[in-house]
This record gives sequence, structure tokens and C-alpha cells, in this order.
Amino acid sequence: MTADTLQIEVQQTTNSRLQEVDFNNLVFGRNISDHMFIAEYREGQWQDLRIVPYGDLALSPATAALHYGQAIFEGMKAYKSAEGEVLLFRAIDNWKRLNKSAERLCMPTIPEEIFMSGLTELLRQDADWVPSQEGCSLYIRPYMFATDPYIGVKPSDSYYFIIFTSPVGTYYAKPPRVKVETHFIRAAEGGVGATKCAGNYAGSLYPAKLAQQEGYDQLIWTDAREHAYIEESGTMNIMFILDGKLVTPYVSETTLDGITRKSIVAIAQHWGIPVEERRVSVKEIIDGLKDGSLEAAFGAGTAVVISPFASIAYEGVDYPLPEIKEDSFVNKVKRYLTDLRTGKEEDTFGWMLKV
Repeated sequence: MTADTLQIEVQQTTNSRLQEVDFNNLVFGRNISDHMFIAEYREGQWQDLRIVPYGDLALSPATAALHYGQAIFEGMKAYKSAEGEVLLFRAIDNWKRLNKSAERLCMPTIPEEIFMSGLTELLRQDADWVPSQEGCSLYIRPYMFATDPYIGVKPSDSYYFIIFTSPVGTYYAKPPRVKVETHFIRAAEGGVGATKCAGNYAGSLYPAKLAQQEGYDQLIWTDAREHAYIEESGTMNIMFILDGKLVTPYVSETTLDGITRKSIVAIAQHWGIPVEERRVSVKEIIDGLKDGSLEAAFGAGTAVVISPFASIAYEGVDYPLPEIKEDSFVNKVKRYLTDLRTGKEEDTFGWMLKV
């Protein structure tokens, strides 16, 4: 059996785990769908494209990624419409960002045809895994890692590119309490902060753990030089409603070019809401919390979608945020994105792809 556009071998599972999943109580990342797409890079080209039952990989203990960190990934989602159609949100943007990460880490890029054909065929095979419950979706994890069984610091000559999926519910059960980080850093100029590489997340775990021990859910990362400017928050870009404007740190080599973030910016501009993409100082946000000019602060990302913060902590003081009003921009844009992704809203921007 082969996919339509490329020669993709399809080996269907004989033991589906679909019936084991409680779709009314989905925990983020716990359940993995039946199949995965695999492509291998060897001898200068991508080959052996296949869809197989999800399962373990056999790797050498000397696998290069385990020693030298050549590993990148993406996060994206598929949704189900009321008519039962599977819909993808801005998939091409994820493909472009994956290749940007690959170039920075000296890895081969993925041709669009391989990425999109492997992804869409995988979703056709596991279409029943896409939840239809409100607030739920199918999380998609494309990733690439170096596979040379060689101990030596150099770019690998071989790689795996894999896509697997997972039905998920809400990432945060309640609005997170966040803390401004003023000691540890996520990224510095000239580094890999703009890529979705595994090392970025490994380095964030310890400071996040310390914050969680203090009762916070996540960190707000600041610049490496002064700790005076806000960059992003944990696994999210960060956005503010300040003096009636949507304000967000501009995309730089130390922040991730979030696809949900850029979608919210485009929607706000389309609605005629003033948008400022610029350096955002910690001081102006704390001042806004004190004088009431800061109406909302929220995280934006594929996993969290839009997640308003309950409070922001800075230098030992917790500053609670105002309750989000029903007619606020935050709630309106969240509803709009949800309706767009599930086919209830007209696709004005051309972001959706029917699988």
C-alpha cells in the first residue's frame, strides 16, 4: 500500500489502542496514536519513507544525538470539524520553522513534499484519533535527530525524521502563576534561542523546577544581558493588553517565532486593534500591574493555545492580574481561533488545510 503523492509504504497496526483511550478525560501527552511516519536520511538523501505501527526504536548507544544534541522538533495540531473532517492549522509554517532549526543545527532540511505527504497520510491513517470533544485536539510531534553511531564532535551523516500524534485536552487546568526569572537565562544573542532544539528545553528544566517549588507554574524569561526585558514564558510566547493595545516582544534570535503568536497578531491587526511588537521592559509591565493599565497578560502557543496568567511575581512580590472579562480581546481571539480551527469560522487568512 502506498500514499498518493510519494512512495510511502504503509504498514497498518493489527492491534489498535484506540479503545483504551478515554476521550472525555484526555491528559496532555499521555496517549499516543496507533501509527508513526518515518523517513531516514542516508547518503545525502531522504529515503525509506514509511508509516508503521507506533513503537520503540532500535538505536546504537553511540547514537550522535544522545551525545551532541543534534535534535529538533515541532509542535502542531489537527482538529475535527462538526462534519467529521480533519483540519490542519498552518502546517506549512511548522515545516518552514523546522527547516530553520535544522539549518542552525547543521542538519539536513526536509523537502515540503515529504513533510506534508507523510503528515497527511499519517492523519488519514489515524483520523479516528482526532478528538471531537470541545477543547480537545490531536497534538502532532514532528522531530529529527542525528543517528550516526559515532563518537566525535561533527555533524552527523545520517538522521531520522519521525512524526507521531497524541490526542490531547487542555494544557493548563487553571490560569498559571508565573514568575519573572532574573538569574537563569533561556537564550543569549548568537545562540539557538530561535530554534526548537531539545537543548533549549533541557536547560529550562532546573530553573522551572525551582520556581515550581515556590508555588509557580512557569517562568517569564528575560534577556541574558540585563534581565530587564521580557522574552517569552516557558513553552509559550507572551502577550499583554496594555493601555488598550496588544503588546508583545518582537521576534529575535533569542525568542521563538511562535505560530500562534503571529496568528494572534494578524487577527488583532485585521480587527483594527493597535499592535506593538517591540522590546517590552519588566518595569513597564510591573508599573502597569500597579497602576491598572495592564488589562491582561497571557501565554500563546500550540500546546497552551491562549492561557491567561493568574499572577506575575517579581522580586518576591506577587501581582494578581485582573479577571478576564467575557468580551475582552483575549476571550474573543481564543473563541475565534477555536472556531477557525474546527471549521465553524470562515478561513479568511487561508491558514487551514483539509486532510
